[in-house]
Amino acid sequence: MSPERRRALAYGAAAVAAAGAGIWAGVRLLSGGATPAPAHVSPLDATAYPDLAGKPRRIAEWRGKVVAVNFWATWCAPCLEEIPMFMDTRRKHSSKGFEIVGIAIDNVAKVTEFSRKLNISYPILIADGSGLELIRKLGNTSGGLPYTAFLDREGRPVRSKLGAFTRPELDALLLELLP
Repeated sequence: MSPERRRALAYGAAAVAAAGAGIWAGVRLLSGGATPAPAHVSPLDATAYPDLAGKPRRIAEWRGKVVAVNFWATWCAPCLEEIPMFMDTRRKHSSKGFEIVGIAIDNVAKVTEFSRKLNISYPILIADGSGLELIRKLGNTSGGLPYTAFLDREGRPVRSKLGAFTRPELDALLLELLP
């Protein structure tokens, strides 16, 4: 085989491998299904964000509950569509030890106004842009929103999802995570 043919085959094989990796990554990123979160200790344990009253809060405050930590922004349409469903789900499952904590990656004035207007019934924390680094540590390497990480009763990440939940997806996941 000539050196030119060998080189062409090598380039072709590299191109096929790169295309396959791109397809695999695209399917994983866009599949929308809840996937297992990394099995390490949650980076949320070391992070405190202010609530709407300005009081620093840590996710560890909700240890003992199954917690959905939902990262969102007022400018993110899919994020806003999830909020009424999350409020309803929290109302239905809070007696089983379920909590939702919203972490807004936005400015405090917009989040406060929006939260009051919609009467959001679960805790809202303000992360500004620093929340993007946190969601990357939680496994959302693209930094996209909405992003929801589920923590078990010991505060360990057990599932995560990039993109908006549908009610059937959320109900199925809670059936698995709540006794």
